[in-house]
Amino acid sequence: MKRIIVAITGASGAVYGIRALELLRKMDDVETHAIVTSSGQRTIAHETDYTPGEVRSLADHHHNPRDIGAAVSSGSFVTTGMLVAPCSVKTLSGIANSYNDELVVRAADVCLKERRRVVLMLRETPLHAGHIELMARATNNGAIIMPPVPAFYTLPRSLDDVVDQTVARALELLDVVMPGIQRWDGTSVVPDDG
Repeated sequence: MKRIIVAITGASGAVYGIRALELLRKMDDVETHAIVTSSGQRTIAHETDYTPGEVRSLADHHHNPRDIGAAVSSGSFVTTGMLVAPCSVKTLSGIANSYNDELVVRAADVCLKERRRVVLMLRETPLHAGHIELMARATNNGAIIMPPVPAFYTLPRSLDDVVDQTVARALELLDVVMPGIQRWDGTSVVPDDG
């Protein structure tokens, strides 16, 4: 059983974290642990038709973002890794600087110190030098920076197609391969039947 932590922070793009939880829910061999920050709850309410409670219920377990003593705050609680989708600059800064004042950053810091993968779907544009320095610092600490950039070679027909492909690629960085992901073969897109 793989344990994946999915954090939703206050940046625009809550749909990425929600869709990750929906896709992971279909996997028999994955246990999910959700952390939704207060800013993430606000973004969910503004950008989607979900309530924060409905989003939390998509996970096998959810943790209070202020509970620094939650299971996911300890390295002895084994996880495959963590997806922060979307990742705000505030969260990026906390992770880059190991500023563990809340559970999202603490859980990411624990994953990094245990050499587990942490994928940050940073949602910010344009970027200034401080953002770039934070991304470099987080990368040097072991995080993977994956801005949710659409793959237009898949010829998406809807926003859902874009979100699904992007989330599937992010989950793949955590060794969770989603069936149906479209792959480039050098000349055309080929669906992966898993």
